[in-house]
Amino acid sequence: MSSLPTLNLVGGGRVAQTLATLWHRQPCFSIQDVLTTSLPSAQEACSTIGAGQAVSTWQAMRPADVWMLAVTDAQIAGCARQLAETHALNRTSTAPAPLAFHCSGAHSSELLAPLAAQGWRVASAHCILSFASVSAALQQFPGTPCALEGDAHARDALRPAFNAIGARCFDVASADKLLYHAAAVFATNVLPVLQSTAEDLWRATGMPTALIGHLRESLLRNAVANITSLGPQAALTGPAARGDTAAIARQGAAVTAWDA
Repeated sequence: MSSLPTLNLVGGGRVAQTLATLWHRQPCFSIQDVLTTSLPSAQEACSTIGAGQAVSTWQAMRPADVWMLAVTDAQIAGCARQLAETHALNRTSTAPAPLAFHCSGAHSSELLAPLAAQGWRVASAHCILSFASVSAALQQFPGTPCALEGDAHARDALRPAFNAIGARCFDVASADKLLYHAAAVFATNVLPVLQSTAEDLWRATGMPTALIGHLRESLLRNAVANITSLGPQAALTGPAARGDTAAIARQGAAVTAWDA
């Protein structure tokens, strides 16, 4: 029988599959029960991870040392209430209290209050990585910064597990979670939106599709290389770098006329 801490997964998307796969390979945890929106999706998650048992109800989940709530932000509080109801902590037990954590970047562990009230250790752990696909995330994960937030005992318990799979952990205060996550959004999701807008503009002005694809590759590569080597300010070019506010204003007006 495995002496590793047991890990239950609630939610089986790309984040859950990536982390659980890495922890299974290390190994750090014994992947136990997986609950998702449907039994087939839970089975698919287990297949990707290479471990775990798919279940279809909260009641079917066995007690575990660690619970990862890898669900959407809107579902976290409800999952915490459900977990507190179906797996109420026995305060007379001498075993260490179980640990529950969610993976949201924007929310703190306060969403897990129903569990904390029973004596659970609670935390949030957010990895700053674009989980575009599980296969890509598995390759890209080493060196990924991971923000840990929550009670000290929970953070101390999670840190070695994340360090073991190559994360670079740091602590963030509960009050700073939303601003911390906004920074990650600027650094990742804003770029695809800006690129989509640029390509819409080029198409509107008649640029051939083949050239748009070429510019997507070349301009982005060069911009990222410049930012990486020079830093954001030195990588700035064009009227903004020259301080030509009049040119910027004219361009702004033209863009507004194209799409208010």
